[in-house]
Amino acid sequence: MLDFKQYDSAFAKHHDSLDIMITPILSWGFYRESINDVKSIYVDCNKLSLIASSSKWGVKDWDFKNKLKEEVIIVTDTKLEIVFASHNLTKMNGYREEEVMGRSPKMFHGSATNSLTSNEIRKAIQLQEPFEKTVLNYKKNGDTYLCLIKGFPVFNRKGELSHFIAFEKAA
Repeated sequence: MLDFKQYDSAFAKHHDSLDIMITPILSWGFYRESINDVKSIYVDCNKLSLIASSSKWGVKDWDFKNKLKEEVIIVTDTKLEIVFASHNLTKMNGYREEEVMGRSPKMFHGSATNSLTSNEIRKAIQLQEPFEKTVLNYKKNGDTYLCLIKGFPVFNRKGELSHFIAFEKAA
């Protein structure tokens, strides 16, 4: 029968002679977080593609995959009710997708939000024109943050208004 102590000793001696670096278990958390971000971007892209195909959006080169790495994407219907919010909304303001679905993006506004800027956005939406504005928004916990919003009307293949899409990031 084989003596396991000799085997363990020989294996340890061999292992010590190797020029390798041991990775601490703590680093696995970073890897997992990175993988989860990639998975979330994939899921968000699929959801956006489903909305686009079911609504027959006209040809537009939206680079959702790269946008989702740095920006929050919010899609509303023509009544300005949120039908999609990307996973990274939580990082920006603390809200989860389920909490904002069916609500207006005005839910992020508060008493310190500039009404002039809000009116300019509302006017662009009514005229179905793209806009780019920086707005003072409120996080779920009540803190404020500046948010750069690039909003676009989205039309279907027949040229009818289908949705509004906003690419947002903390300014």
